Amino acid sequence: MKFNKLLVYNIDKSSSLDPQTWKKIESLTNRIVFVPKDPPQALKRELKDTDGILVNFGTTISKEEIDNAPHLKYIGVMATAFGKIDVAHAKKKKVLVSNLKGYSTESVAEFVIASILEHARGLEEGKKRGKAGNVSEAGISAIELKGKNFGIVGLGDIGKRVAEIALGFGADVRYWSKHRKKDFEKKGVTFESLEKLVSDANILSINLAQTKETEGIFNKNIFNKIKSGTIIVNTAPMELIVIKDLAERLKKGDIIFILDHSDEMDGKDLKNLLKYPNCVVYPPIAYISNEAAENKKSLFLGNIQGFLNGKPQNIVN
Repeated sequence: MKFNKLLVYNIDKSSSLDPQTWKKIESLTNRIVFVPKDPPQALKRELKDTDGILVNFGTTISKEEIDNAPHLKYIGVMATAFGKIDVAHAKKKKVLVSNLKGYSTESVAEFVIASILEHARGLEEGKKRGKAGNVSEAGISAIELKGKNFGIVGLGDIGKRVAEIALGFGADVRYWSKHRKKDFEKKGVTFESLEKLVSDANILSINLAQTKETEGIFNKNIFNKIKSGTIIVNTAPMELIVIKDLAERLKKGDIIFILDHSDEMDGKDLKNLLKYPNCVVYPPIAYISNEAAENKKSLFLGNIQGFLNGKPQNIVN
């Protein structure tokens, strides 16, 4: 079985997968069409006769797009997150949606710990001094992770791996998640309400999936409960954060907020956050590793092949 027409939407062919993998994907369809994100009309023109769509991370496929593709049967997301796909409407229309479950779990979890250590141990200042020939440690402060209250918001695959690594450092690991994970609690993590978790934490790692229920969950009420000195790392979509409320808290200068989903942010919001030296903005690099790249390639291709062979895998709806 093959697709009749496969749309590749908002995916850069040259940088996303190697030529051999693209060749294999192209062999699974009678026709393949690469569609850029802009202008939006380009996608609309191609939807009427497509039966498969491949989309990049953070790409929206709404009810409107699904309804404009009467032959659509499959949407393959080149990412773990799928919050911008209307999966409920896709299910109603009998369109299967697959994701790359767990392909970059280790990479993201290690980035969380690495970014915390960089700021907790004064590594950035140390590197600047060393490059300038200044070998004095005077004035550089640091904290240890051991014994610190380490809060995890969202105990999915990534949250669990962050918890395991933090436990290895000797941190006091606590979590809040929509569904309590009692089996995982046997490893030494403690469940708390979201309000108590953020109130007590020295370090917070945000690992929630983006859904209608989680969008804007970090609002003024939550930011006001976070205590002075807390390091916060968000490797989840910034839609979880009410930007104006974060900016108000950053003005106090008493917390560190680290993010890596900067490429998806509204330009004005990003410019606003960049005003604050205690907001650390990275490009979207948490998922990047050689190992994750190999996982991405095999899972993405495997999902497509599985669907065509009648054995769909990693289906999210």
